[in-house]
Order: sequence, then structure tokens, then C-alpha cells
Amino acid sequence: MDAEDFSALVLSLDDAVAWREAQRRAGLRVVSTNGVFDLLHAGHVAYLAWARAQGDALLLLLNRDEIVRALKGSGRPIVPFDDRARVVAALRSVDAVAGFGERTPEVALDRLRPDVHVKSAQYRLEDLPERFVVEKHGGRIALAPHQPGRSTTDLVAAIRS
Repeated sequence: MDAEDFSALVLSLDDAVAWREAQRRAGLRVVSTNGVFDLLHAGHVAYLAWARAQGDALLLLLNRDEIVRALKGSGRPIVPFDDRARVVAALRSVDAVAGFGERTPEVALDRLRPDVHVKSAQYRLEDLPERFVVEKHGGRIALAPHQPGRSTTDLVAAIRS
């Protein structure tokens, strides 16, 4: 496998839906999660490994750059979408990556219908708008342990100081 092979794991949303259906036909339990994943760090790696352990295949929904700017400010993302996608696609825990262009992932999740959708335990289940979409399709939300002090925001602050 050469370095370019990992970019094949970065899918359009339509291709991600087809990928998910192939997993379903194979009897596999698909887990999804979403986020920015800018400046990958140990907290991200632990979170994604935990998410992957909730099923048989992990689909990472990655925020597109324009949404990251809207959510995090004009200085973010530091790493552009295509590079972030290739980095996370190379992780052993990630089976596929798809970008999404909304502030929250409900539109993508409504099409993908994961068996499990993982979020950090820093969120409360009742505050997650994606919960209703996932549950509507028979899936569930799993809250991954949060690792305080391991965030891109903290990392950026340390670099800037």
C-alpha cells in the first residue's frame, strides 16, 4: 500500500452512502463520528480508537473548511480539509472519511443511517441534535470518554504562546 491508497478512503457523501450499504450487506455494524480533527493529537487518536471499538467499521464525518471557520473563527482550520482527510484516513481506527458542509451532521447522518454515532462525553445526550436522526433510523448515540487538556484549542494556544 502506498501513500496515495489512503486518499481512496476519502469519499463523497454519495460514495459514503454506498460504502455504508456495502458494510450493511456484509453484516457489519457501522459507527460514525464527526468533527474538525485539525492538528491531530493523542486525544483524537484515543477518541477515534474508542469510537471504532463500538462497531465493525468507522466512518468519520469531517467538517469542511468553511464550516470550521464559522465554528472556530477565521484562523481555523490550520490544516485544510484535503490534508486533514488524508491524515485521519491513514489511522488504523478509521475505515472511511466523508466531508460535510453543515454546522451539525444531521443531513449526512440521515442519509448514512449509522448503527452507532459517537460524540465526546463533554456533550450531554439531550443537547445533541443528531441524536433524533440517529435514533429515527434505529441507531444509538455513544458518548466517548473525554480527555481534559487534550484539545486542538489547547494545542494552538500553547503553540502561539
